[in-house]
Amino acid sequence: MDRAQLPLNALRAFEAAARHLNFTRAAIELCVSQGAVSHQVALLERRLGTRLFHRLPRGLALTDEGQALVPVVADAFDRVAATLDQYADGRFRETLKVGVVGTFATGWLLPRLDAFARAHPAIDLRISTNNNRVDLAGEALDYAIRFGDGAWHGTHAEPLLAAPMTPLCTPAIATRLKSPADLIPERLLRSYRADEWTLWFAAAGVPPPVLRGPMFDSAALMAAAAAAGQGIALAPPAMFARELAAETLVQPFATTIDAGRYWLTRLMSRTETDAMARFKGWLANEISAEEVATTEPEIAA
Repeated sequence: MDRAQLPLNALRAFEAAARHLNFTRAAIELCVSQGAVSHQVALLERRLGTRLFHRLPRGLALTDEGQALVPVVADAFDRVAATLDQYADGRFRETLKVGVVGTFATGWLLPRLDAFARAHPAIDLRISTNNNRVDLAGEALDYAIRFGDGAWHGTHAEPLLAAPMTPLCTPAIATRLKSPADLIPERLLRSYRADEWTLWFAAAGVPPPVLRGPMFDSAALMAAAAAAGQGIALAPPAMFARELAAETLVQPFATTIDAGRYWLTRLMSRTETDAMARFKGWLANEISAEEVATTEPEIAA
């Protein structure tokens, strides 16, 4: 069928009537008369050579043919609406969907989102958070920022940021901690990665205790519990700079372990768009600037 001959008014009337299963309610939504909706649907039925609705005394019921047409028409209108929504101030905004592990989202990305928006106003950035378990294809994500070793099947991963881990706790608890062995009687909060405390105690030269503390699926949630005085978290200080600066959390020991890092990942089958390239470049620049700022020596006044 020639696109110029598409019966758009009839398709619109059909889609609204199919959602409401009532010509009157569809007419109210479309701001036309009930007769106009009925007429447009009848025109479409004649055009297709088949009935799309059963007309019942108290409404409508879709025929098998109507049921088959509904998702196609609804999806087409949704796509048009989504594309039109991408225009703002007379220019096109490219949508970028990024899934982010919660700790990185709150501890690193959130404070910098305004800077990204100012630098790239034509990108409509849409963030969803997760606990490191993410389905790039199923969630239609362009990128996912994850924590781990970078080995995810079918995924291209680029290293973003190292995240060495160390115990974090309240200042009150820290006063009891003179050496790593002093951690043994304390409540040690755990993540779902069961070997992290074992690795840290090995690095500190102390036999690990039997762990019985609460288990969390997010370092951010675990650190919040630690800040509330509920135990000691093993977490990356780089993600809790604000809490450390405010001294709601402190780092009692210098010993750290490398249990993974943050990665920018995408499906190998996903072609990188301009918005994706700009976001990746912005991340790299921000991380590089931060690393320079933390390594530059202070100049005496």
